[in-house]
Amino acid sequence: MDARLNFYDSTMAAKFAKYINSSGAAVTDSTLPAATQELVKIRASQINGCAGCLDMHTKDAEQRGESAVRLHLVAAWREATVFTEAEKAALELTERGTRLADGDGVSDEAWENAAKHYDEEQLGALVCLIALINAYNRMNVIIRRAAGDYQPGQFG
Repeated sequence: MDARLNFYDSTMAAKFAKYINSSGAAVTDSTLPAATQELVKIRASQINGCAGCLDMHTKDAEQRGESAVRLHLVAAWREATVFTEAEKAALELTERGTRLADGDGVSDEAWENAAKHYDEEQLGALVCLIALINAYNRMNVIIRRAAGDYQPGQFG
């Protein structure tokens, strides 16, 4: 399957990608744990059906030392014993922030649970990351970006 659009062949899309990637760098450089960042990206991408992002973030996480067991269990994080309480709080916030139209939005309980585990800067990074990965997911799903050939670190 070929993508409908190559972001880097479109001047406008390439310019947008440059700005959104800069936003991603700010989150990457935050104090939010790198493992948590990858789990959030994977969970939102699962919900949104973004094969391109799943290909990228599972491979990047694996290269950074994430275990296969944890990667396989992200979709069932509530029942899994391999995630910390902090990671579970981040995954809950991710699900609620990704599925805004499906119900209650982000409950006070979900927010308070995340706030027990992350400081203000980390919460800011978590909110920005959830918004960012959802934007990437939507772009990739719309253009039908294929998955499978991503090489870890390919985009820097």
